[in-house]
Amino acid sequence: MLTAIPEATDQARSDEGPWFSSTARAALLELLAELDARGYDFVTATPSTHARVVKRSDRQHARALRDVLGWSLPFYASVMDADLLALLRAADAVEERDDGLLMSRIRVSRVEGTLFLHSAYPTSAEDSVFLGPDSYRFAQLITARLQQGTRTVLDYGAGAGVGGIVAARAAGNAHLTLADVNPKALFLASINAQHAGIEHSTVQVTAPREIEGAFDLMVTHPPFMIDADRRAYRDGGDLYGGRLSLEWVVQGLDLLAAGGRLILHTGVSIVDGRDVLLDALREQLPVIGIRKEYRELDPDIFGEELDNEVYAKVERIAAVGLVLTKL
Repeated sequence: MLTAIPEATDQARSDEGPWFSSTARAALLELLAELDARGYDFVTATPSTHARVVKRSDRQHARALRDVLGWSLPFYASVMDADLLALLRAADAVEERDDGLLMSRIRVSRVEGTLFLHSAYPTSAEDSVFLGPDSYRFAQLITARLQQGTRTVLDYGAGAGVGGIVAARAAGNAHLTLADVNPKALFLASINAQHAGIEHSTVQVTAPREIEGAFDLMVTHPPFMIDADRRAYRDGGDLYGGRLSLEWVVQGLDLLAAGGRLILHTGVSIVDGRDVLLDALREQLPVIGIRKEYRELDPDIFGEELDNEVYAKVERIAAVGLVLTKL
């Protein structure tokens, strides 16, 4: 069942709190505008790099705005401009700690010139909205492989909306459909799209096959890790974390218009020298009617995960890009 989620709503369930209110939306939009006007900039590192940086003795509390909204450090109210802090409070995006320090519940990062709201570090909650180094590779892949004449874009598993927003802007403000299972992701992605000036709609779904329509472009960046906690933004299922990548590609082909293109960025496990996702794609993709381009973008990512028992047979995790064109 496909559920439309308005771009701004006060109809959220009471247990969702003010996160999904029109007041929170307006405050976060104004926050992004203020940050842009002030030249705010931040590039999100991997969780392991982030953890190392914030362990340093001089990073125990924030000393500047980037420490608050980028590095997710606890802060005293005096560190932030009063107007910006008021906007965070209006969005219920500030946590009050017992020691008198405050914590932002969101981060703001810049990708391809555009600011994006996403979840604060650490992204341990089940409904965390993730943005990281993969998002930057994803955006670069999209801009490099975008076709002329793209008027409709689907970002499936949108998260913070990086892929779809970058694509829609590069295409000259194509209409963007943001789709995700996580309502918090859709809320933040919609705000990010509105800030970027992108005409868009949002749908909450659990699989690509639940979406109707034919799109010129589908972009997708599935979860690809083996996650014991089965968090939606992180767990990619079996095939050593590659199951969702396979299913979203196979189902996504049916959503492409003639001549349409699907761009996938994901991570894959290399086992005994073989790419397990590529093997599965060869088995399940049609042999005619599509043109396929597949390449490794980074041969070694998230190497620290190999210490976990579930990765005992994996030699490395690689970032890959897949481009399918429907002929």
